[in-house]
Amino acid sequence: MTSRHRSSESTFSAAADVNSLAPHRRTVVKAAAATVLLAGPLAAAPSARAATSQTPAFLHGVASGDPLPDGVLLWTRVTPTPEAIPGSGLGPDTEVSWTVALDKAFSTVVAKGSTRATAASDHTVKADVRGLAPATDYWFRFSAGGTDSPVARTRTAPAADAAVTGLRFGVVSCSNWEAGHFSAYRHLAARGDLDAWLHLGDYIYEYGTGEYGTRGRTVRPHAPAHEIVTLADYRVRHATYKTDPDLQALHAKAPVVAIWDDHEFANDAWSGGAENHTEGAEGTWAARQAAAKQAYFEWMPVRPALAGTTYRRLRFGRLADLSLLDLRSFRSQQAPFGSGEVDHPDRTLTGRAQLNWLKAGLSASDTTWRLVGTSVMISPLALGALPASLLKPLAKLLDLPQEGLALNTDQWDGYTDDRRELLAHLRTNAIGNTVFLTGDIHMAWANDVPVNAGTYPLSPSAATEFVVTSVTSDNLDDLAKVPEGSVSAVASPLIKATNRHVHWVDTDRHGYGVLDITAERAQMDYYVLSGRTDPAATSAWARSYRTRSGTQRVERATAPV
Repeated sequence: MTSRHRSSESTFSAAADVNSLAPHRRTVVKAAAATVLLAGPLAAAPSARAATSQTPAFLHGVASGDPLPDGVLLWTRVTPTPEAIPGSGLGPDTEVSWTVALDKAFSTVVAKGSTRATAASDHTVKADVRGLAPATDYWFRFSAGGTDSPVARTRTAPAADAAVTGLRFGVVSCSNWEAGHFSAYRHLAARGDLDAWLHLGDYIYEYGTGEYGTRGRTVRPHAPAHEIVTLADYRVRHATYKTDPDLQALHAKAPVVAIWDDHEFANDAWSGGAENHTEGAEGTWAARQAAAKQAYFEWMPVRPALAGTTYRRLRFGRLADLSLLDLRSFRSQQAPFGSGEVDHPDRTLTGRAQLNWLKAGLSASDTTWRLVGTSVMISPLALGALPASLLKPLAKLLDLPQEGLALNTDQWDGYTDDRRELLAHLRTNAIGNTVFLTGDIHMAWANDVPVNAGTYPLSPSAATEFVVTSVTSDNLDDLAKVPEGSVSAVASPLIKATNRHVHWVDTDRHGYGVLDITAERAQMDYYVLSGRTDPAATSAWARSYRTRSGTQRVERATAPV
């Protein structure tokens, strides 16, 4: 794929079912269009300047995640002393207690405990609290050395056999710190009606300051300023993101269910490397990948299903289960464009064990809806004739030749045998109501997922897919440096004409989704922001699409839920 000048700078284990850029690149629309050494990068981090006394401080907020019917995972990071900044390896062991209550005033405490924060885990702590009631709101906080953390709300999942009338999830992806402010998180936090929120990948970005798309303007510089490679680097970058007030607000309002994509590691990551990784200059890929994974599990309220992966399954009563995929740890290297290797049966996106797990889970599911969290788009994408004004920026964003393009090999289009096997499994076993929830592409889509795109709609649809746009990462208009909406007006009709399974695509706007599920339908309401560089950006409803039970097809809804 495209190259660039590079800098040489350098738990918890449970069953798989937990109920049991190269300055020129990256997928803006990936399928569519010791102390001294650490002092420099750490001093740049916002969190490095905040603790000024010997009293412990909770500078990175609190969070919860992976809700179960009887529990939830709680998270925080304590700064015990001023020198114990993220990534430093400094600071004393510190006892951290946690309390869970039925009310914000903590008059009805239902659970409490304590754990130790150590430099070995970057002073992050997790409490996997069990023995709670299903489908119940709780409030929690942490304490250390006489200091209390902020108070946060969380919610458990419904009982496995509960007849749930509705679920509501916020859905986000692709949040580049340098490109803007996280207003999408603020607006989701303000709703107060979410059972949970899903982050479908690219929660952080690995690039050095100014190296990744910000339309020529770095709104707020990354820390560390160089590209992150080491464990200390990844820790500092996660810590930087966790200082964002809008992100802290959302984490304090509802549990998150998160998966990673490539930028939690490096651009276009695969099992043996990444486009944005240079062996030798940046060390081995195995060491970098291990550092990225360690920092992720330290800093995220995620309960890993298998050591070093994020694929797992959550259940929400009899209404829905959610299979979450890890599409970076096991995949084959991306095929060269136009090589024909995309169809080779030995190439895999999921890895055999994960694909078998997914198929078995879909077959065994007894819920009304089967949700699948996938970090890259499963719907096929072909692009026909485009005007010259759009072809060059679109080819640039997709890493494709400017003389013509057909698909993006980083998503399921580059691993067609896995996709064929999965969709055939759905059809052969008459598994309906499967909805893929996707990020990565920095555009909003509402798609049917056809068994054979070439003959669709005469051939059947095996599933549906809702793709959310980016929180801040470049859309197509950002890369083309044209007014918002101008690219979509031209590109959207052309994409839909060539891809008859695509009901809607918005190439230009930033925002988030709200997925509302009942027994009768699953509906995605798409919201857009007035601007990504304005910390006070407003939010407005843009479109809604739904799939009715039993149809495996998407249709437009006239209003948000």
